[in-house]
Amino acid sequence: MSQEKTRYSDSELEEFKILIKEKLKEAQEDYAMLKGSLSNSDNHGTDDTGRTFNMMEDGSETLSREEVAQLGARQEKFIQNLQSALMRIENKTYGICRVTGKLIQKERLRLVPHATLSIDAKNAQK
Repeated sequence: MSQEKTRYSDSELEEFKILIKEKLKEAQEDYAMLKGSLSNSDNHGTDDTGRTFNMMEDGSETLSREEVAQLGARQEKFIQNLQSALMRIENKTYGICRVTGKLIQKERLRLVPHATLSIDAKNAQK
């Protein structure tokens, strides 16, 4: 009788750790860029050029800043989720579905490395 795996091996966890660290680095770079665009630190020195008043432009700029702020918040949450995934790797609990207690498929973890639910558990939520 074959015994079902209850956790990923150390070598498999190391593979996921490398993947997550790469994604984390990219996410942090994107987040820094979003923060920079919100703080206007990347305005290329054009902030003192004469701006003509136009209410449509102001509204559009406000909407754009709100969208960037939302993207920044989502990116920050993504970074936190990736960091949590790294903690689960250190604790050797990474890849275990928090609902079923079974291993999450490797294919899912490669696509969504911070996943804490198996496909079955995720579908059952809907």
